Amino acid sequence: MTPIYNQLLIPFITAMALAITMGGSGTAPAFSAAYGANVIRKSIIPGLFGIVVFVGAFLAGKKTAGTMGSGILSSEYMTFMVVSIALFSIAVTMLISNISGIPQSTSQAAVLALAAPAVYFGKLDTQVLFAEIIPAWFILPVISYFLSYFCGKYIYQPMRRRGLTIQRAQNENRKHIWDIVLVVMAVYVSFAIGANNVANAAGPLYTMTINELNIRESDHIVILMLATLVVAPCFGIGASLFGHKILKNTGKEIILFGKFEAVIIAFISGSLLLLASLIKGIPTSLVQVNVAAILGIGVAKMGHKNIFRKTQVKRFFTMWMIAPIISFFLSLLLIFLADMLKML
Repeated sequence: MTPIYNQLLIPFITAMALAITMGGSGTAPAFSAAYGANVIRKSIIPGLFGIVVFVGAFLAGKKTAGTMGSGILSSEYMTFMVVSIALFSIAVTMLISNISGIPQSTSQAAVLALAAPAVYFGKLDTQVLFAEIIPAWFILPVISYFLSYFCGKYIYQPMRRRGLTIQRAQNENRKHIWDIVLVVMAVYVSFAIGANNVANAAGPLYTMTINELNIRESDHIVILMLATLVVAPCFGIGASLFGHKILKNTGKEIILFGKFEAVIIAFISGSLLLLASLIKGIPTSLVQVNVAAILGIGVAKMGHKNIFRKTQVKRFFTMWMIAPIISFFLSLLLIFLADMLKML
């Protein structure tokens, strides 16, 4: 194996490690609703999750991969060193989140890890970052919350007025059709994760490989498929290693919900992420969209005070603020040190 191929092994292995941590975090938005409603065994979640993520990345992940490959940092700066550092910074950030048992936005960590070298080299594409990506991070969870809240409000409030809340919910939850629909929704969300989050690792790999090996344009799609093939299956491994604790935190400890509510949560979460992927190729936070949907249902069911006082909710918001900052500054520090070493 030639030296250049030996060198490329480092970012590819780092990308696989990152995908494992992303799989751990991504299991929650895909299967927390089904797990919380007790319609799927935790033992089959990792395999099913990994397969569907792989399919979603192949069929619908091209636009987001393009954004991550050249939309934040110019493609000519996607070198072996920059991509390796960015992927390593994201992986460390996600590992911290997974150990904490808190689902974290892979996309936010990834975007800021790439923004750090872009800032360092003075090549940050502010139009894409500040006019498209960051607004979507705020807007989509808000949309998710209110869609879920209004669905919950118009389900629960009429039932409360009629005094049928407990009885009707129990009767609905006994119907096996909801088991099937809920698993279908979990698969749907997994597909959306493949369309969006796989690109966080595959996009930089794709651009770096083209640059380092001088791949001709006609073979670019082959390189993108190769990067996806390396990254996507590792999501299932991550789900197996880290998924259970995160599933418990999101699916059981924020609010206990029934199957009908769980379908609402999964459908809203998956649809918003898929739209972001297919329309604009925006890497966005499915984790936050999903938790926002859970909170919307929870507030409609239990009220604002009962939900937002929960310890898990406070921990989620704290980690969401801290983790992307860690990713940015770790990446910036490593880029600075690597650049200094090159000058010695």
